[in-house]
Amino acid sequence: MKDETQQQTPQPPRKPNGFAAMDPETRRAAASRGGKSAHSSRRAHTFTPDEARAAGAKGGAVVSANREYMAMIGRRGAERRNAMLRNQNATKAAASNVVKAESSARSSSDLPETD
Repeated sequence: MKDETQQQTPQPPRKPNGFAAMDPETRRAAASRGGKSAHSSRRAHTFTPDEARAAGAKGGAVVSANREYMAMIGRRGAERRNAMLRNQNATKAAASNVVKAESSARSSSDLPETD
């Protein structure tokens, strides 16, 4: 039976191996080479339009089954659209005010002075 007062010696932290040890740029380059190699040796799977359509429908069915999530993303989309429209309307109004101010300034300077 081990003595419970005896503690295990702490081990040094493990260093990451493989892709985890690479910096992001090196990792991206290695992954790119792997993908190109797989395609050139005809080992990579490419989806046909029918396969892609079926996969999209399957994913869409899973997502749309969660009604709360669908309501949330619909609400978020509406909020963003409304914010965009408010921003566009404010920009148009500001531009309109500038044009009105310039035209009124021009029209008042074009009037002959009266004594």
